[in-house]
Amino acid sequence: MDIATTTAAERIARVLAGTDHSANAAGTDPSASEAVDETWPAYRTQALAVLRTLREPSPAMVAAGDAAIWERMILTAIDEADRG
Repeated sequence: MDIATTTAAERIARVLAGTDHSANAAGTDPSASEAVDETWPAYRTQALAVLRTLREPSPAMVAAGDAAIWERMILTAIDEADRG
């Protein structure tokens, strides 16, 4: 299993920034990596909102695994972002 080297909040914020900047999504930049590197912190609040939404797993997610572990992992990701 791969393990990320950045926080979940940063990865989500980078995806949101990429969506706004990249020509592959809603943006116009054919090579948006520099813009994403510069702007992702502005998307941090939205990223935390996504994480807070994910605290509650769907019934299918509960059926696939342990809901208590899921909740602890998401709460840890939120705490990690709040500390950073």
